[in-house]
Amino acid sequence: MNRTPRTGGMRAVFAAILAVLVLAACGGGDKAAPQALPVASSGQVAPPAPASKVSFYAASRFAEQVSFGATPALVAELQAKGFERWLDEQFALPARPLDMKPSEALYQLRLDDPLPRDLRQLHLRQATGEMLTAPDPLRWRVMWSLSQFIVISTAFGDPPGWVHWINLLYGHAFGNYGQLLHDVSTDRMMGVYLNNDQNRPKSAECPHCAPNENYARELMQLFSLGVIRLNLDGTPQRDARGQVIETYTQRDVEELARVLTGWVADPNPPNRPPRNWANWGRPMVPSTWPPERDAGAKRVLGRDFPAGQPADEDLRDAVDLLMSHPNIAPFVSLRLIQHLVKSDPSPAYLGRVAAVFRNNGRGVAGDMKAVLKAVLLDPEARRGDDPSRAAAGDGKVREPFLHTMATWRGLGCTALPAPAEVGLDLSFSPVQYPLFPASVFSFYAPTDRAPGSNLLAPEQKLLRADDLAFRMRITESLRDFPGGVRDVRWIENAGCRLDDLRQAYAAGPAAYAEFLSTRYFRGAMPAPLREHLARLMTQRVDPVVAPGDPNDGALRLLSLALVSPYFGVMK
Repeated sequence: MNRTPRTGGMRAVFAAILAVLVLAACGGGDKAAPQALPVASSGQVAPPAPASKVSFYAASRFAEQVSFGATPALVAELQAKGFERWLDEQFALPARPLDMKPSEALYQLRLDDPLPRDLRQLHLRQATGEMLTAPDPLRWRVMWSLSQFIVISTAFGDPPGWVHWINLLYGHAFGNYGQLLHDVSTDRMMGVYLNNDQNRPKSAECPHCAPNENYARELMQLFSLGVIRLNLDGTPQRDARGQVIETYTQRDVEELARVLTGWVADPNPPNRPPRNWANWGRPMVPSTWPPERDAGAKRVLGRDFPAGQPADEDLRDAVDLLMSHPNIAPFVSLRLIQHLVKSDPSPAYLGRVAAVFRNNGRGVAGDMKAVLKAVLLDPEARRGDDPSRAAAGDGKVREPFLHTMATWRGLGCTALPAPAEVGLDLSFSPVQYPLFPASVFSFYAPTDRAPGSNLLAPEQKLLRADDLAFRMRITESLRDFPGGVRDVRWIENAGCRLDDLRQAYAAGPAAYAEFLSTRYFRGAMPAPLREHLARLMTQRVDPVVAPGDPNDGALRLLSLALVSPYFGVMK
């Protein structure tokens, strides 16, 4: 597979798309265009190495990969402990799943009552609060990564099901991938979303029953194997004519659907509230009515499933089959690398991680702790800790959700700011509303490439004009207030430390740029961006900034800095 980029790398891709979007967002016209940010250069220089073995730059870069954004406390911890010790301590921390009780207020409603906004947004308030402040940021970051390719949508189901789904992925982030596939297959939310709770054999005893292949297909295509046979390094296998070889056939999908028949909502307790019709939070169980289960012999991917085998045994055999397939190691490893480190890993890097997925050194496949260490500590993952050693194709476009979370983590927020009159929606880009993708294929395909390039850059699909507009207004107030001073209580009420930002801005261009550099640019804000911010502050290039407002300039220039390619790419 040829992955040689034909562009200048991730920042060049971001900068090129950004330039187009700025023009589109401005809409032309007679108004003078705002001064453009300079295109990223390759001359970024890291700050001098501190006394510890881990530089501030390297610790900040690692923090971006293992959390939702660097914070002073996390960077200091990584410098003091080193990366491997920090990972081991993360793995040892007990899981702290979200409390399901608040979402169960749903059960007090009647079946025809509308879902209140607070309940509809509760799962995201809970989850993002943990993502901003929890002591186990890596577990939450992996949960988010898993949710991007093991997909459900909150267009279906109810709040308790959504909270339980988040807890399921979070709880398995450091576990075994095979057990994750098993528990996903019996999860009530997944049963509703991909219809496996309706998967039945048609028979005389059950004439209304019908097979449903949705879950069986996506279990292979999106959650485990993919559609093309892969070598261990992720390169496609080809036949004698040079054509790629398909992983499975339609017959395999049909047979796996037969294997997965007969799962229903847990009927206990029978007197549960009507609004808990799905028994959210409890896994599905095998039906006790024989016609709902296809008990015949099946054959999937060359493996025989004997007739008369119970549903739970068939499921475990199916998971074992997937976990032993050669594709699963490179397939899952690529997705974890892409979500945590870089969009376009070399075949050698992918092969090293896939080998650990296949065998953790003790004969166990799918050991997430071992795989995550392999992803995060690989030499290709860490070479960018020294900016002079980074390759052009390193890094990944910072997708909208990661941009939002990093913005607020950099200000020390304990919750996502949300003006009361609008609700939580303002906190998320319109192109990536968490757990609400347009389809089971998520927000983008892992095989998407940058325009005019062989560089894998799937996240660039989300760089649209409406996302750019969101990024530029993320720290702005919603409307004008008396006296021309913006009301920032909606930010301060979220625990954000605006005093630090205001003081740095008041101290002048150098202090302000240094504050942003430390919080958001690994202590190495490039000189062109520093100069641009200083020019805006000293020459008042932007006349929209209210001169008597202590917040306006600081927040506007924060948005401007964070929409630049330097922050837009996690390199």
